[in-house]
Amino acid sequence: MDTGRIEALLLPILDARRRDPGELVQILREAQEALGYLPAAALTLIARAVGLPRARVEGVAGFYSFLHLAPVGRYRVLFSDNITDRMLGSGELLDRLCNKLWIERGKLSEDGLVSVDTTSCTGMCDQGPALLVNGRAMTRMSAERIDRICELIRAQVPLAEWPSEYFVVTDNIRRRDAVLATESPAGEALRAGIARGPEAMLAEMKVSNLRGRGGAGFTTYIKWESARRATCRHAPPARYVVCNADEGEPGTFKDRVLLTSHADLVFDGMSVAGVTIGAEKGLLYLRGEYAYLLPALQENLERRRRNGLLGPALCGRADLAFDIDIHLGAGAYVCGEETALLESLEGKRGVPRIRPPFPVHAGYRGQPTVVNNVETLCKAALIAVRGGAWFAGLGTKQSTGTKLLSISGDVESPGIYEYPFGVAVSQVLNDCGAGNAQAVQVSGPSGSCLAMHEFSRRIAFEDVPTAGAFMVFGAHRDMFEVARNFAHFFAHESCGFCTPCRVGTSLVANCMDKIANGRGSQYDISEIFKIHRLLHAASHCGLGQTACTPLFDTLNKFRPAYERRLRSLDFAPAFDLDQALASARQMTGRDDPAAHFGFAARGVGGES
Repeated sequence: MDTGRIEALLLPILDARRRDPGELVQILREAQEALGYLPAAALTLIARAVGLPRARVEGVAGFYSFLHLAPVGRYRVLFSDNITDRMLGSGELLDRLCNKLWIERGKLSEDGLVSVDTTSCTGMCDQGPALLVNGRAMTRMSAERIDRICELIRAQVPLAEWPSEYFVVTDNIRRRDAVLATESPAGEALRAGIARGPEAMLAEMKVSNLRGRGGAGFTTYIKWESARRATCRHAPPARYVVCNADEGEPGTFKDRVLLTSHADLVFDGMSVAGVTIGAEKGLLYLRGEYAYLLPALQENLERRRRNGLLGPALCGRADLAFDIDIHLGAGAYVCGEETALLESLEGKRGVPRIRPPFPVHAGYRGQPTVVNNVETLCKAALIAVRGGAWFAGLGTKQSTGTKLLSISGDVESPGIYEYPFGVAVSQVLNDCGAGNAQAVQVSGPSGSCLAMHEFSRRIAFEDVPTAGAFMVFGAHRDMFEVARNFAHFFAHESCGFCTPCRVGTSLVANCMDKIANGRGSQYDISEIFKIHRLLHAASHCGLGQTACTPLFDTLNKFRPAYERRLRSLDFAPAFDLDQALASARQMTGRDDPAAHFGFAARGVGGES
């Protein structure tokens, strides 16, 4: 594509985004939509337009996995590599598609028609195997569907003409409680919050003891009050509310359901937070895998503006204003961390910030900012309507309210279950039909792996905290392979900012591969424990600090799954040079001692 054509396509995008360097990630996404990928000429033009160094723009583009600096297929197929999708046969389906299309994984076909690869998780664990085609989610894949997809790609049938049932995404709500059973009209919570006033609303939040549902469990009242009292650092003064909808933790999909069926509750919660802390702007950061939700969410926002529930003169109050923008992520698990998310919102690489200062004092664009999870904001909206005492009466004293669990894996009924905090793991397993469970991974790879003797424990901050993922593994599953999948996930998703995480996660993944290939020893087990301690102590953010947690848990609770793979109790090299020469021997037809290396050479032909 010539420079003139690139410029003609990019100028409207740049103008619509006001050539704002803080909108760089969105500009790059939209540029790629227009061009197919991000050629060097496009990066140069964008850099000049937004006033940033060319290297900075390319660095941002290279950081996100959904942005491409080289051509990709007109059909871009990404299989979910989440462990639950693997358990459902996604690996075999990927091989089937590659074989039928005569293409290698990670490569572009010679005619430029198709490229195939994997992505960490699509958020469809309850209806896998799942994949993305040109960013659109496809669920419940089978051999028959894969064969049909190959035919459609070969015939170059537009995606809009593919069978509609391939793109069906269902909520799979299995148990409803305070949130999921609510039929709250749009604006009800917002009007209730306005009627209470900021100080009274803060008082209700304090009584509720609502804690963040994203995993950390920080008290929501403290966040809101701190942001309201904080001094704005820049002129004009501004405060912001950010909804973290970047649920990239494998096994989690509750935010997808809330944004699909309870979007008004989410937007009401953001608006209540805005009115309470004195913010006029909210931003919803939507993970790139959920881009298919964007049209419906944008339509909802426009409807709320028409009805006076967003914009100036909020709910007829001339002194109140609040509006919401949606920003799409571009494929980076680390952006689920609130400061990395803020960096991405500002058009930068999603590298977690050093804290303090905390976002409530210096967040989005350096101003006081509240960052809350989707589920947290839904709960805040209900508190505005029903009061803090009602919410505090649910759950336990330390863990008030309810929790949404995203249940997947070896269960009869995967989907979304809502329980009051304090529910026993055993009850959850019974309700979802997990009759032969040997383990449950709670809160995703960075959470806790519970063995059978721990199923009496309870879902609560004071016992087993969770961001929502609840992956069940039956007695027939190999827990080593589960942990190995998690190890590769963390290695892939490391942002690369700090050396302990960048190097350590790769070393751990290599150790797991070495053990899987039958070349491991007790030395490698010891190395994993050493790296675990190093990562936990020296990593810049929570990703690195928790990267070895699933290995640590499974080694302690399912150690035989590791030890039966060990070749010896002594040191074994990570690289076997003689084995690496096997293909060369086969090609040359030689297998004499001179074609071998080291001990193998002396052992060939019976020599010692």
